[in-house]
Amino acid sequence: MQLDLNLLTVLDALLEEGSVTGAARRLRLSPPAVSRSLGRLRKLTGDDILVRTGRTMTPTPYALAVREQVGILLRQTREVLTPRRDLDLAGLDRVFSLQCHDALATALAPPLLAAMAAQAPRTRLRFLAEPALDTDDLRHGRVDLEIGAAVPALPEIRRESVGADRLVVVMRREHPCARGLDLAAYAAQAHVLVSRRGRLTDPVDAVLATHGLSRRVLAAVATSATAAHLIAGSDLVLTVPQLTWRPLLQAFALVAVPLPIPSPPTPIICGWHQRYDTDPAHAWLRSQVRSAFDTVLTDPAGPSAP
Repeated sequence: MQLDLNLLTVLDALLEEGSVTGAARRLRLSPPAVSRSLGRLRKLTGDDILVRTGRTMTPTPYALAVREQVGILLRQTREVLTPRRDLDLAGLDRVFSLQCHDALATALAPPLLAAMAAQAPRTRLRFLAEPALDTDDLRHGRVDLEIGAAVPALPEIRRESVGADRLVVVMRREHPCARGLDLAAYAAQAHVLVSRRGRLTDPVDAVLATHGLSRRVLAAVATSATAAHLIAGSDLVLTVPQLTWRPLLQAFALVAVPLPIPSPPTPIICGWHQRYDTDPAHAWLRSQVRSAFDTVLTDPAGPSAP
C-alpha cells in the first residue's frame, strides 16, 4: 500500500482546528481539497476522524488517541527532511579516521590534536597508515580523510589542496655533503627511498635521466621513521618534502639541503567521499586539518642549515 505523507499534515490540522474550514485556512488550501483528504483518511483508517455534533465537529476516540502521535511523526519528518546544520562541538562525540603517510601524520598530529582538544574535547582521531595497495576505504566509510600527493581518481571522491611542500635532500649532520651538493654529487650518493609498495625508483630518477645520470638506491623502506633511523647512522641520503619532515629532522638530528635539480612543489591533497559534503562535523574536521597544515607548512626560518 502506497501512503501519502501529506495526509498526516491534513490530519494534524484537522485535529488541531476541529473543522474542515479551520484546517483549510491553516494549510492555505481550499475547503473542498481538505474535505477530499478527510474522505481519504476515513477510507484509509476506517474511522470518521471528525463527526458533526450540532454546529461543531468532534474528534472520535481514535482521533484523540492518535493526536499526539501524529504531531510527533510530523516533527520527526520535518527533522529528517530539513536537518539542522548547526554543530555542538562541546558535545560532539565522534571518532575520525585519517589515512596518510607516517611523515604527514607526525607533522599533522600535534597541531590537529591540540585544536580538537580545545574545541571538541570528546572527539578522537585514528591515524591510519597508507596501505600497500589501493583500497575502497573512503567509499565504504572506513576512512574520513585520505591525505597525500595523489589526486583521487574516483568521481565520487571530493578533494581539496591544503598546501604544498618542497623537496630537499636529508642526511646526518656529519655527512660529507651536509653543507650542500651539486647534481653530480647528488647522483653519486647512496640513496634510500620511502615507498609503501617497495618501489626502488621515483620521479627523481626520470629527472636525473634527462641529465644523463642515475643514482644508486640501496633500499626502499615502508616508513619515514625507518628511513630516518637509517640515515642518522650512515651516509645514506633521502629526498623528501622538507616541512612535513621537520619533526623527524629534529628528532633524529638530521639536516636538509636543497635538491640540486628543478622540482615542482609536492602537493598535499585531502580526499573524502561525497556523502560527507554537507555533514557539519566532517566539514569542521576538514577545516581543522586545513588550519593544522597552515601551521605545519609555515617555515619562518627558511631552508634548514647544517
